[in-house]
Amino acid sequence: MKLTATEIEITEILEKDARLTNDELAKMMNLSVDQTGQIVKKLEDENVIVRYVSLVDWTKIDGHQGVTAMIDVKVTPKRDVGFNDVAERIYRHKEVKSVYLMSGTYDLSVQVEGQSVNEVAHFVTQKLSTIDGVISTTTHFVLKKFKHDGTVYDSDDRDKRIVVSP
Repeated sequence: MKLTATEIEITEILEKDARLTNDELAKMMNLSVDQTGQIVKKLEDENVIVRYVSLVDWTKIDGHQGVTAMIDVKVTPKRDVGFNDVAERIYRHKEVKSVYLMSGTYDLSVQVEGQSVNEVAHFVTQKLSTIDGVISTTTHFVLKKFKHDGTVYDSDDRDKRIVVSP
């Protein structure tokens, strides 16, 4: 699909802040509200804008527990479908948040969320590793998020240089 420069710019703006109204977008783009609304609707209708999401820092919520793991998966691709069939069988599980085809040693990178390390381990041993075509997995648990989707978590903008006086 070929987008105009204006459509691309609106897409980029909404990717950074999906809460902007058509009125705010129109002012930013020097367009009418109607023009802006039509462009946004077109982008939604054609699945350029797939959905709007909130980025939540769950560490700020007392009592919330959860574990995120990044799992490297080595796969035997199937004739005529490559990695698509295995990737689809993986992403259908509710624990799976993302699946990416990767270059390098492993074929797929899978992001999984669970309530505990044991829950993620159960997913890997009972569900993921039993899928036909999965050769091996390596699980990495996320210990802390510093930056996600361009947003810095817990940013401390204070000057950290040590004051030196004569």
